[in-house]
Amino acid sequence: MGPIAIVSALLQEQDGLLGQLDNPVRNRHGGREFWSGQLRGKEVVLGLSGIGKVAAATTATTLVTRLGVGSIVFTGVAGGLGPGVSVADVVVATELMQHDVDASPVFPRYEIPMYGKARFACDTLLTQKLVAASGAALKESAASGAKVHQGLIASGDRFVSSAVESARLISALNGAGFNVLAVEMEGAAVAQVCHDFEVPFAVVRTISDRADDAAHVDFPKFVAEVASRYARGIILELVENL
Repeated sequence: MGPIAIVSALLQEQDGLLGQLDNPVRNRHGGREFWSGQLRGKEVVLGLSGIGKVAAATTATTLVTRLGVGSIVFTGVAGGLGPGVSVADVVVATELMQHDVDASPVFPRYEIPMYGKARFACDTLLTQKLVAASGAALKESAASGAKVHQGLIASGDRFVSSAVESARLISALNGAGFNVLAVEMEGAAVAQVCHDFEVPFAVVRTISDRADDAAHVDFPKFVAEVASRYARGIILELVENL
């Protein structure tokens, strides 16, 4: 089993982890920088994917084929869509889908062509450990009222940033039988790559906004001040218990 990869789209979402890495070694592949080493005694690779599904898929493929990782955990922020999913809560994915895929009428809307499905399930054991790590990290951070949710996360190449767009997305997804808790821009692409290579994966997202008209205002400040601290705590808790 190879090392576990810890991936984020933005540097701020992974802030502080590189400083915790023992014996760091820098690698560069496909225009991306990766750092290998030990985190709390476990072999890890830290990587930044950049924003969007293509960037995330390229990064995941590189991690598997060039760096030989045995599993991937994607961490970062997301917009909350589900009822009761509030800013500063954490959502651990059980499944991921792409909300902007539509090859109809040849294939059903949201279904990935040639796969026969729209959802990609996360690794059960790794997800359970991530849920436990998230709960422990929230307790340590003394986050008032913050909760850990589990469920479906949707990815798409668009930053959802208006109440109208958010309501339209929820209506369309719910109408198709997808009860989505959060929306982001990378996770489902990583899920599809990991499915192809049979590599376990898991995704955890801190809710930075409610994917509404305040999203573009809330996002930068939240990532810098809250999400990076959450991610560091969650990942350190996770690797200690692998």
